[in-house]
Amino acid sequence: MSLAILASRALDGMAAPAVAVEVHLAGGLPTFTIVGLPDAEVRESKDRVRAALQTARFEFPARRITVNLAPADLPKESGRFDLPIALGILAASGQIPADRLADYEFAGELSLTGELRAVRGALAMTLGAGRAGRTFILPRESAAEAALAGSARILPADSLLQVCAHLTGSRPLSEQPPAPARTMAAAPDLDEVKGQAHAKRALEIAAAGSHSILMVGPPGTGKSMLATRLAGLLPAMSVAEAVESAAVQSIAGRFRIDTFGQRPVRSPHHTASAIALIGGGSTPRPGEVSLAHHGVLFLDELPEFDRRVLEVLREPLEAGRVTISRAARQADFPAQFQLVAAMNPCPCGYLGHASGRCRCTPDQVQRYRARISGPLLDRIDLHADVPALSEEELLAAAPAEPSASVRERVAAASERQGARQGKSNARLAVGEIDTHCRPAADAAQLLRQAITRLSLSPRAYHRILKVARTIADLAGADAISAAHAAEAIQYRRGLETG
Repeated sequence: MSLAILASRALDGMAAPAVAVEVHLAGGLPTFTIVGLPDAEVRESKDRVRAALQTARFEFPARRITVNLAPADLPKESGRFDLPIALGILAASGQIPADRLADYEFAGELSLTGELRAVRGALAMTLGAGRAGRTFILPRESAAEAALAGSARILPADSLLQVCAHLTGSRPLSEQPPAPARTMAAAPDLDEVKGQAHAKRALEIAAAGSHSILMVGPPGTGKSMLATRLAGLLPAMSVAEAVESAAVQSIAGRFRIDTFGQRPVRSPHHTASAIALIGGGSTPRPGEVSLAHHGVLFLDELPEFDRRVLEVLREPLEAGRVTISRAARQADFPAQFQLVAAMNPCPCGYLGHASGRCRCTPDQVQRYRARISGPLLDRIDLHADVPALSEEELLAAAPAEPSASVRERVAAASERQGARQGKSNARLAVGEIDTHCRPAADAAQLLRQAITRLSLSPRAYHRILKVARTIADLAGADAISAAHAAEAIQYRRGLETG
């Protein structure tokens, strides 16, 4: 047989479209050509495949070899096509049987010795193979990750020789066992933060309703400590959320099996570029907002980020997705993250401090706060002051409530939201807000006054309603009362750039 066709998969955003690897041998001068929009890594497969076949003592055909990766208009990248190309050459030259190839999908990068190396995006590819009803053969280093999909039969292999022995029936590959049960890593506890009851309350509300939060206060008051403890307050991830989050990490090549089921926490430095934050590249990769999917994105020293970089957060905060468009292709990545931001009140950081150390002029404070645009601030649900503690407050601080107690209340509020609307309050659309966040008469009157006095935009008003709904859920109340609305309003009063 001079033609062999095998199944593999490419990566296109979060999708893993099927790729047919067609290998044809013909007479003529010996050549090796790969077509089908391959990038440099795929074109280099020729040298890796030739060396791997020769090292494994197979005959490399001295014929005209043409490899087509179909569909031709889908870009192909990385070394994952090494294994199917090598098997296609062996099948087309009659060195291994071709009658069983249709039952499998293959992916794996070959070393020059014929060993198989891990591939990026194994989880996303396995989900596609499961939907197609085929068994997936891939490197052993990627098998544990692929098994998390739970929808396909996984056969891990260490080398090209092992795959060939399986296809010939002489030594079948052993199936990868199911993924082990998820284990939750110990997270920093909220009881380690002294005082700051107001900020802790805001953090609890943010966790209960998946709201974004901005904390403002002098250096050393606990803003970063509070932010790093938010993930430990969130409800446990569902299986679907864990798989989706792991798939994003896998596509970026950053997945670790020991972190499966744990809320991701991303904290990029303020020198990060817009592409690093939102994603991109000639072959689009997920950025920090997508790597934080179903987790927390912590931006410390918020005004120190370039303003143009911060502006790219506006659409993901609203839509929960990122669409990266390039001239030749487009990629969609999920980005349902909780934004936690921290900043100082002024350039020196000590505005309002009891020590009176601040010498910043009103104009300097205004310019500092104006680094964050009004439209971005309008999309942040909660604003919490984190003031400096006096010596008496610091020494006399009562034992703080541990994260476990707060997490129980957050989980109960989250269950109420799931039973009522099937999503967290922060994800409610405008029509759903009218249905599920209808305030009582006294609360409606208070909200009308707030709209006038605070000059609230319609977006800010809707976000206040969603925060008030979360506060009511934490209290176990069916209706939004004036007390719930009043607490929600106070978390918008600080969202001013001056």
